[in-house]
Amino acid sequence: MDDLLLDAGPIVALLNASDRDHRRCRDFVESFRGRFLTSEAVLTEAVYLLGRIHGGSEACLEFFIRGATELVPQSHESLIRAKQLMHRYADVPMDFADATLVSIAEEAGLDSVCTLDRRGFATYRPAPRRRFRIFPD
Repeated sequence: MDDLLLDAGPIVALLNASDRDHRRCRDFVESFRGRFLTSEAVLTEAVYLLGRIHGGSEACLEFFIRGATELVPQSHESLIRAKQLMHRYADVPMDFADATLVSIAEEAGLDSVCTLDRRGFATYRPAPRRRFRIFPD
């Protein structure tokens, strides 16, 4: 696997040693040999969630600054697509950060995501008749 989408949950778990999923996410990230891709919406969500712990926001920003994941900029078209996706999956519901990841998946032809949101990403489709492969297992 070369590229993998990265959601906010694993970032939060990775950077918060007291998180119940910390070890599982840390082990997966350390063993992964590809490139993580994510959106600025995911970065914003992770910074916000980690703001509840001392030094968490700073640790999150440092994670991105040192290049642990690549930010994929949102285009006008991808914002339109995110809006469409949020409407389509309103019953799940789909938040904006998840919509940006699905939009990136569609644009880049990806179907693998590192997330703790198994319910959402088991429902979302990156392309007709395709399902996301969800990590960590």
